[in-house]
Amino acid sequence: MSKRVRTAVFPVAGLGTRFLPATKAMPKEMLTVVDRPLIQYAVDEAREAGIEHFVFVTGRNKGVIEDHFDRQFELEATLESRGKTEALEDLQQDLPSAGRTSFTRQQEPLGLGHAVWCARDIVGDQPFALLLPDMIFKAKPGVLKQMMDAYEERAGNIIGVEECAWEDVSSYGVVVRGDGPDEGFAINGMVEKPNRDEAPSNLFISGRYILQPEIFDLLAEQTRGAGDEIQLTDAMQTLMGQQRFTGVKYEGKVFDCGSKLGFLTANVVFALDRPDIRPGFVEELRKLDLEDQL
Repeated sequence: MSKRVRTAVFPVAGLGTRFLPATKAMPKEMLTVVDRPLIQYAVDEAREAGIEHFVFVTGRNKGVIEDHFDRQFELEATLESRGKTEALEDLQQDLPSAGRTSFTRQQEPLGLGHAVWCARDIVGDQPFALLLPDMIFKAKPGVLKQMMDAYEERAGNIIGVEECAWEDVSSYGVVVRGDGPDEGFAINGMVEKPNRDEAPSNLFISGRYILQPEIFDLLAEQTRGAGDEIQLTDAMQTLMGQQRFTGVKYEGKVFDCGSKLGFLTANVVFALDRPDIRPGFVEELRKLDLEDQL
């Protein structure tokens, strides 16, 4: 029987250089899609999937993330005194309960693999979920919940994937698809940013993983790869020779909010999905008369 996945790791140490100057003093993970920070979307997704412990791998100037997941007594008292109970309830619902969050530092910018390795002592000898906060999803149920369902049936390591246009495969890491249905198929390999003519599929890895703890030992010995960084993909390819990897082609769509285009698109899509915002937002868009620009 597979061990239950109770812990999720969130790598939030990146510098956010693609969003300068906005991220000069503010973590990119605190950029908002409508009125919620990117990191909140990832945490909400993890909570829906049953995660109980939230591990944040941070860096310098990231203290505001820790503050975001703490209580703000002055703010709560002000909201209560002004009778803004709905806003107060929303704030309280967003918070993991006491003792459910941990923070550790990635003291050097050595890549995603190194950031994951920094969480090893907190995670321990247990499987864990890994969520990249730049990637937010429009999906019901959430993508990690869909992956958890596959994990309960197949165990091992699970990777969430989505189809992209074939002309875009060179921008992503893609998987070699084996046998099985969309909700759980064998992964026989991974290729980082292949040429279109050489790509084994158009299923790209979209920032959601369930990994076994043996990945930590491999990351400890992993030599630096692309960008002179410790690459998670390299360690996963090694682990693939020892353990099962399953792909889940989830129902939903990802928005890469690490790019300006993905971030702007996500804001439009999520705003249109909000009953309290959509009518007014649609009206404002109509007033702009964008036909000449589209």
